[in-house]
Amino acid sequence: MCLMVLGGLFLMVACNDYETYGDQKEKERNAINKFIADSAIVVITEADFHAKGDVTDVSKNEFVYMNNTGVYMQIVRKGVGQPLQDGENATLLVRLSELNIIDTTYVTNEYDLYDPDQMSVKRSGKTYTASFVRGVMKSTYGSSASAAQVPAGLLVPLPYINVGRERSETDRIAKVRLIVPHTQGHAVASSYVYPYYYEMSYQRTNDL
Repeated sequence: MCLMVLGGLFLMVACNDYETYGDQKEKERNAINKFIADSAIVVITEADFHAKGDVTDVSKNEFVYMNNTGVYMQIVRKGVGQPLQDGENATLLVRLSELNIIDTTYVTNEYDLYDPDQMSVKRSGKTYTASFVRGVMKSTYGSSASAAQVPAGLLVPLPYINVGRERSETDRIAKVRLIVPHTQGHAVASSYVYPYYYEMSYQRTNDL
């Protein structure tokens, strides 16, 4: 009888410890909602975003929720220069900080002024693909082709920003903030159903 009771308790504990994919997604949604509330983020719709000229009001801490991807995006600065052109291949220098919203793991390249990440980007119509050539993201998540692939969520801002270089004291490169769900993240995000928060800037290695 004692063995049967112990066996039953073991099964109950094992079941309680197991998280389904649905459980993980609910945990992710709750973590994102808490992060939004704790950060006093004001979420606006894509319709409002487009009506304003594809901008977010940083003074109100606005983030636009992108329906097709589930990414929340704040455009801090649109940047100088021009956007990537259709059919163009370009190498971009990227400054970034990455925060795992659930376990608070933190990755950044902001501390070394001379060592930004580099990503090779191609635009084909409305589709953007990219891979990390070098930098902290590639070294953190591995050197394989799949690990070097830039998460889709980090490419969401590209249609809405310019990616030129600073040529004067008044020029400012593009900067964005993102909340990226696991479906738009890298392999670790996808595997563990983790959402990530990013602060990123983008600029070309060379202007057109």
